[in-house]
Amino acid sequence: MENSPSAAALHDTGRKSPVAPGMVIAALLVPVLAALGVVSSYKVQTIHGDWIDRQQAVCRHLPLPTLEHVAAWSGPVLGTSAMAVCALLARWIRRRCGVRIWDTWPGLLAFVVALLNVLAILLELFTLWAAHTPDGSGPVLGDCG
Repeated sequence: MENSPSAAALHDTGRKSPVAPGMVIAALLVPVLAALGVVSSYKVQTIHGDWIDRQQAVCRHLPLPTLEHVAAWSGPVLGTSAMAVCALLARWIRRRCGVRIWDTWPGLLAFVVALLNVLAILLELFTLWAAHTPDGSGPVLGDCG
């Protein structure tokens, strides 16, 4: 019987890939930031709908709420922050463990969420554009007679 080294031993670089608590926290921060970005973009639509309802109730034009613009800007900011955290996590995993981001479970979680977050960022940017674009038809105030 021959004592040949296993395939895992041949590819061992001598570095272990321990999952540090900071790595898990950073990896969990990526989905949290991405989800908050999507929620804030959804909140823009809710704020806008409530603003239209208030205008119709008082039968006059009201100024746009500032909270709508804050929520519209927070979506892309949170989405790109999630991407930045994922990039920093990838750099940290590469330097500390010598492996790619998807070779550890926290890194894989952050990487998959970051890939899905690309579509969410596009949605958030569209919502930001829509919040700063005036309505072409204007708000319909209803029967104010």
